[in-house]
Amino acid sequence: MASAYTQKLHPGSTFPTISVSVRGGETKALGQPENGHDWQLVVVYRGRHCPLCTKYLNQLQTFKEDLAKTGVDIIAVSGDSEAQLREHMSRLDVDFPLGFGLTIEQMKTLGTFISDPRSEQETDHPFAEPALYVVNEQGTIQVIDISNNPFVRPELQALVNGLTWIRNPDNNYPIRGMHE
Repeated sequence: MASAYTQKLHPGSTFPTISVSVRGGETKALGQPENGHDWQLVVVYRGRHCPLCTKYLNQLQTFKEDLAKTGVDIIAVSGDSEAQLREHMSRLDVDFPLGFGLTIEQMKTLGTFISDPRSEQETDHPFAEPALYVVNEQGTIQVIDISNNPFVRPELQALVNGLTWIRNPDNNYPIRGMHE
């Protein structure tokens, strides 16, 4: 039987150093904003086999401009192979970076729940369940959400509204969930 405990990242902690390959052949470091932004939204998704992930990523694209206005960059990553990502692109309409090849060790470092496929038709590798991290300009985890299934993940409009509010200096909103 598998261990009943997983390593979890905590709000206010430093986001781990993890680099992934992205479509187009580059390597990108998760949690390192680009395009003039100082925060980054890191979305871990299950992979091409998950229709809910496809829907979520396509919906996330519609919020890209709103997130950019508040200084938040986007990257999404899965454990899929490059070939699986290429096949998935036929159902995705996104222009933010999509990473592939997330290893089991990297999934564990991120504190994601990891599942085995139900069959070879689903996918050919263990995969991370959905997770979302918002990394601030200090490389610290500002917001974190880790799920053990594809049915529970942050509603994107609420997330964008919340990040807009958090980023407003007039609100002086601290990182939440830091009580030990």
